[in-house]
Amino acid sequence: SQEMRTELYPEIEIYKEHLIPVSDLHTIYVEESGNPLGHPVVVLHGGPGGASSPANRQFFDPEFYRIIQFDQRGCGKSTPFASLEENTTQDLVADMEKIRTALGIEKWLVFGGSWGTTLALHYTIAHRERVVGLMLRGIFLGRQSDVDWLYQDGASHFYPENFEKFKAPIPVEEQGELVNAYYKRLTAEDESICLEAARAWAEWEHGLVKLIPYDPIVWDEAGIRGALTIARMECHFFYHHCFVEDDNYILNRAEAFKGIPMHIVHGRYDVDCLPSAAFELAQAVDGAELIFAQAAGHTAMEPATMEALVGFSEKCKNYFK
Repeated sequence: SQEMRTELYPEIEIYKEHLIPVSDLHTIYVEESGNPLGHPVVVLHGGPGGASSPANRQFFDPEFYRIIQFDQRGCGKSTPFASLEENTTQDLVADMEKIRTALGIEKWLVFGGSWGTTLALHYTIAHRERVVGLMLRGIFLGRQSDVDWLYQDGASHFYPENFEKFKAPIPVEEQGELVNAYYKRLTAEDESICLEAARAWAEWEHGLVKLIPYDPIVWDEAGIRGALTIARMECHFFYHHCFVEDDNYILNRAEAFKGIPMHIVHGRYDVDCLPSAAFELAQAVDGAELIFAQAAGHTAMEPATMEALVGFSEKCKNYFK
């Protein structure tokens, strides 16, 4: 048998863009690349509050796959920008169904990273008959413990100097509930309060996603726009417990994943999303494959993680036969 491919595919252009109205308020930006007659994979970006990235196309063979990417509500090129109205986990799941129907797709491979894994798992629980397989990178289960780890007590022990800066805009008496404190400021009428909070939130997050930290954020217009979306959207979702009553929503519904191939890669040194969450998910789902990418943090763009993802996308070709 031939060796499994492990390096990224070359960069490709999108061949089609759509603006799909999903409600009176929201219009979703969708882009397609790869082979128009290929096997569909939908790519779910992280955040919440991220946007589609050209690099995510490179995990997939562009001759085999029809690659569907979209910007979630309020994100990227979707409108209205950074809107928190009608913006819940259930809304995003429903949007995926609207996109699938609009593009005439019966079943697709679902690929998500970080918050994209949360959304992929929620979508599968609701619409398992539409999923040929799951490719997941950097598991986030959306439990209170996952949120607390990231914004209260956990990652703070790895990046104490950055955490000091994260706490700085918040008065001491509110620092015991940082998500709540930030929510108040990120939804403030006063734009300068909102911006200060968004910058601090985005810088905290940016500093811990890679094993060797990225260069600092450039605070140009794009930097500010990106920070606003990520901070407002993440804080909105986490303040509202990802819009589910059951704290352990995903693992309590592990039955839903029975018979759906699941491939998970998680950075061994991921400080953003706990490796134990990936392990718990893999334990709960019969036949799930879990790779801990060595010398890797949270982002998809670390060599060991990229290698595992390309390998998974090759394997997933078999589910369309």
